Parts: sequence; structure tokens; C-alpha cells
Amino acid sequence: MRIAILGTRGIPANYGGYETFAEELAWRLAAAGHHVTVYCRQRHHNSTYRGVRLVYLPTLRHKYLDTLAHTALSTLHLLFHRHDAVLFCNAANALFTALPRLAGMPVALNVDGIERHRKKWNAVARTWYRLSEFLATHFPTVMVTDARQIAAYYQATYGHPSVCIPYGAPLERDARLDALDELGVQPNQYLLYVTRFEPENNPLLVREAFETLDTDLHLVLVGDAPYAGEYIARIRKTSNPRVHLPGGVYGAGYHQLQSHCRMYIHATEVGGTHPALIEAMGKANLVLYLNTPENAEVAGDAGIPFEKDQLASAMQAAIELTENQQQAYRQRARQRVARLYSWESITHLYQELFSALASRKDPLYVQWNPQPPSGNSPDGMPVETP
Repeated sequence: MRIAILGTRGIPANYGGYETFAEELAWRLAAAGHHVTVYCRQRHHNSTYRGVRLVYLPTLRHKYLDTLAHTALSTLHLLFHRHDAVLFCNAANALFTALPRLAGMPVALNVDGIERHRKKWNAVARTWYRLSEFLATHFPTVMVTDARQIAAYYQATYGHPSVCIPYGAPLERDARLDALDELGVQPNQYLLYVTRFEPENNPLLVREAFETLDTDLHLVLVGDAPYAGEYIARIRKTSNPRVHLPGGVYGAGYHQLQSHCRMYIHATEVGGTHPALIEAMGKANLVLYLNTPENAEVAGDAGIPFEKDQLASAMQAAIELTENQQQAYRQRARQRVARLYSWESITHLYQELFSALASRKDPLYVQWNPQPPSGNSPDGMPVETP
């Protein structure tokens, strides 16, 4: 099939979850023999990447217009280059999905979480996201949600079903230590959080809670964000030598940091399935997660939930767990990802979805529906589905 992916910043991934998703899905589809095109904003040195064709188009570098401007141009380009199936990312792009559909191309729209809840948006942007939620239930051929909680929201609010397919994660750990050496941290001697530096993701809360702990461990806060200079300055305003703020880290460095941390902290409030959380679990990490329905759906019994006002005490308690207790959580985390969130199974579902779209079949039969295993996991703990 000829498949196009629009609405992200492009690949190789060097920003956030959508870009990671686009890269991991696109190259696997290409490896399976499909002709895949990803529309990009930032130029890579080649016109292809891991077998995927890259199309570069300009955008308006503006907090509120960046995504919309690039997706509008990408859609116009797409209309002159027919594909068997098209995947748009981001609910804000719902308006543009009507054009290729009118041109006879079947379209899926991955809506992510409830973006209008983010504090960074002004009233106009929140209104646009609210309108886009409604358009997402009418304009694309099918809507894709990445978590059951998000699927339930659209069903309850708009009475509209969706295809639920979460993000995936690799299971391999990276034994190299280059990224750790560069930061001056030791394996198993630091806590890690990787996120966009935005208020709803609470990196400032994590840093401030860590600085109250009685520990010799370090904290590595990885992330950045465009148009958020004032908030990022507040996060960086610390003199604690055990707090490391390297900015954005991608590729091998990112995987090395995920592979060797003592504990991964996940503090997002908005969104569906977060790739960084699944990736941390896939690398067999002890995970603390902010207790939201979406985060709990992903982590299940393989992580430790916390409330915002109890983060410091939850971190201290997790640090004091015995080695056996830590290992039980680590094993459950990796087993859960292997069973529910492998990239191979997620790619298979998207191939089924695109095949249904290309053949004009009802795509709603494609659903992420993991079956509960029987018995207990090898560590003797009962295993639960999301």
C-alpha cells in the first residue's frame, strides 16, 4: 500500500510522542513492503530515512500556527499524490482530513489526548481544539484513539466510536554509558523524567519534590519545549548539583538514560498513552506515575501511583524499597509492555487498519483487544489487563 503520515514535525524523531510514533510505525511499515511517506518540518540530510520517503514543506514558526500551517501545506501536496491510506496526527488537524477524503483517499485521524486542557493554550486555541474534537467525529473516515479512556470520552461526549490502538515501545536495553558519562551520573544512581517542559507535565513539581528528599541519588530531567521560555527558566532555576537538565536528548542517548535509571517518574496530567512511560516500562524500570486514568491504564499493577501533593513521599518510599521489591516491579513492567505494547503488534494493527481503509471495509473491526493471561507472572504476582 501507499501510506502517508501527516501532522507531526517529522522524522527522525527529535521532539515528542507523535514524532516517535511516526518514526517507529513508518519504518516498520516500510520494512513490511509498503511505500510510506512522512511529511516533515525540519530537514534531514537525506530524502529517505530507514526506507521511508520524507517530504519537507515550510511552516510558520508560531506557537498557535506552526502545526496548522504545515499540515495545510502537507494536505495540499497530498492531494496531488494519491495514496491508498492517509494517517493524520493531532486532533487540531481534523479540519484538513476532509480534503483528501473528498478526493477519494480514505483517512484516519489519531486524536491523542484532550489537548484543550493544556494551560499553554489561550481561549482561541482551546476553542479550536473543542471544535476539532467535534470535526474529528465527522470528517475523517475513522478516528483513532490511543487509550481506552480517550475512546470512552469520545463515545460519551459525541456518541462516536473509534479504533483504539495505543503506542508501542521497544524491549531492548542499551548497555552503553556514553550519555551517562556526559552528564556525570552513574548507572542506577539517578531518577529520570523525560517530557516536554509544559505545566501539565509537571517537570517543575518533580524537581522541587526531589530537592526535599534525603538521598544521594541524582535527578535527570530531560526535555524542552518551544514557546515556553518563561516556564523552562523556572525549572532551570536551581543550584542543586544533583539536578541535571540536559535539554532534549534523542536517539541512543535517550535510550541509554532510560536503560540505567534507578526509577522513572511520570507526572503528566493531559494526554492518552504516553510513549515515554511505555518505553520506561519496556526497559524494566521501577515506575512512579501520576494517578490519572490514562496513566493507570498503561501502568496497571506494574507501577506505583502518586497524587500531586504526595510526590516527595512517594519518591522517598520508592527509594527505600528492597532490591527484591524493586525487581518485582521491574519484571512486571517489562512483561506488561511485551504483552500489550510491543511495536510489532501495534504495527500489525495499523496494517490491518490501513488495509481495511484501502479496501473500503468498515475499519472499526480493528481494535486493540489484549486477552488476559492465565495464572501469575514469573515473580508470582497476578497479571492484569488494562
